[in-house]
Amino acid sequence: MEKRRFKFVIPSMVIVAVGAILMLRNYFPEVSTRDGVLLVVIATIFSGFIAYILFPHDNEEKPDPKPVEPKKKSFK
Repeated sequence: MEKRRFKFVIPSMVIVAVGAILMLRNYFPEVSTRDGVLLVVIATIFSGFIAYILFPHDNEEKPDPKPVEPKKKSFK
């Protein structure tokens, strides 16, 4: 797996999980614990899947090096 993608995927999954838990506790206390856990897990996996698709991936090839300009001749 690509390391660069996981720099974005894992934090987004954690943010979604924490946000979902907080919202379920504060705004929807009538949701049962089992259903709440199921909602949090599904939301976390779905957000990780979407982030994995949308964020850039590393190419196998290294990028081209910075172009070097030829030295200018000085006229005396």
